[in-house]
Amino acid sequence: MARVSPEHLEARRRQILDGARRCFLRDGFHAASMQDVLRESGLSAGAVYRYFRGKDEIVVGVAQEALATIRASFERVAAAEVPPTPDELFREVFGRLQEDMGAGKDPRELPRLLVQVWGEGLRNPELADALNEAYARLSVQWARLVEEYQAWGWVDPQANTVHVARTLIGAVQGYFVQQALWGGIAPEEFARGLRALVSMSAPQRPDGAPAA
Repeated sequence: MARVSPEHLEARRRQILDGARRCFLRDGFHAASMQDVLRESGLSAGAVYRYFRGKDEIVVGVAQEALATIRASFERVAAAEVPPTPDELFREVFGRLQEDMGAGKDPRELPRLLVQVWGEGLRNPELADALNEAYARLSVQWARLVEEYQAWGWVDPQANTVHVARTLIGAVQGYFVQQALWGGIAPEEFARGLRALVSMSAPQRPDGAPAA
């Protein structure tokens, strides 16, 4: 039997994940069946089951790729000489996710998929582990970025960097939830709102001291 090259194996795996991602973006995790994945990928059941034991494993594979895209985007932007503001970081990561995950023009499509990923983590232990690891790494990355903000004088030097980091992550997650459930929030609008929020100045008392 002819030996199959690693490049061929990776191409087939890529074909399966790309097809599954299109199904999940269109129909959601639970509505999309294995038959839908097979049809979208253009491969036989035997070929697909050579790489994945079932749909749950494919869901984990798609989610892990999304998490890897977020991590790579963050690392690339955060490596800039001047640290990116949260809104710049959001635009970069969201744009990369849309491009890499093949999301269409509907701005609710990708947020709906991401919310489903979080929901799946409540029932799929393997996905839960991947999400927990990704959140822990992201918290560390954001905390380091907040430290840079402090060094530039943009954030209170006494602020707990982990608390600020988790708050910023929560704001971005909130965008995805709101967009998935109700829509009507363009990424650019959220980025502008986020920039306005993080650039707020504390109100001043009449004597010029910061208000409590």
